[in-house]
Amino acid sequence: MKTSVALCTYNGEKFLKKQIDSILNQTIPVDEIVICDDVSTDSTVFILNSYKEKFPTIFKIHINEKNLRSVKNFEKAISLCENEIIFLCDQDDFWKPEKVSLFLEKFRENSEIDVFASNANIIDDNDKVIDKNTIWDVVSFLDKKNIRYDFFTIFSVVGNLATGANMAFRKSFISNALPFPEKYFHHDEWISLFASSNKRFGFLQEKPSFYRIHETQQVGGVFFDRNKNTEMSLLNRFNVYNECTNFGEIKRKIRSVKQNRKKFILANKFNTNQVFSEALRIINNFEINLKKDLKSKSYLKFLFFKLFYFQK
Repeated sequence: MKTSVALCTYNGEKFLKKQIDSILNQTIPVDEIVICDDVSTDSTVFILNSYKEKFPTIFKIHINEKNLRSVKNFEKAISLCENEIIFLCDQDDFWKPEKVSLFLEKFRENSEIDVFASNANIIDDNDKVIDKNTIWDVVSFLDKKNIRYDFFTIFSVVGNLATGANMAFRKSFISNALPFPEKYFHHDEWISLFASSNKRFGFLQEKPSFYRIHETQQVGGVFFDRNKNTEMSLLNRFNVYNECTNFGEIKRKIRSVKQNRKKFILANKFNTNQVFSEALRIINNFEINLKKDLKSKSYLKFLFFKLFYFQK
């Protein structure tokens, strides 16, 4: 399997070399690194050109004429990749030497999967590992409790739990997912949703890379203190088949349903797609079942939520 890396850059001079060096240091060498720079004003382009001079057959560098921003810049980089397996890459993380090998092994073993995402270690600006739970731990929590789950249902009802920095996919798949929706969805969110709608999405619990969070970065809803309460909260949030009895949990799930329904309706108006329609069907069925379950257990509680929270 030949590989491509789609790397997007923008003023990434501080950590870019470490990321690129980690890609070049893989136990299975990558065949192509496609880089789209989004009009950087620091030394990013100079750094990229220095690598291009050393490895002219591997690096393909494109400098955008105007700033495309993250989603459309990744769309461009992906469309320029030529090989069978495409890895997405952020400019400020870095990979363990066995990352490419791990993903290729999983793709060979699972011909029915088109997209794999993985867990990752979290680091700060000084490369220090941060000991926190992440939203990427959810799959291992569910598996540990033997809780059944369906990725498309989770992505539709609750939200995304994969990030592009930890993702790779088959080129044969991605052509069907392009162009990315112009509004309401990040590129990694759309890729996960699209693949899971056909049960072509898989998640690796290994941590083959280091994901960097910065002091000024807003990371709410992704990283959490590592304790049993956090684990239970994440389980309750992403276990879409459990029976809700806790008042706060019911309220949280209703709010999630309403927010996601609105998001998919707006997205479908802007870019009509069968995936959005199917997600809306799942959301509506989830709400119907939630109402039935609530009504059978506590009619007074059902009336309260119907009056103040459920969509009329």
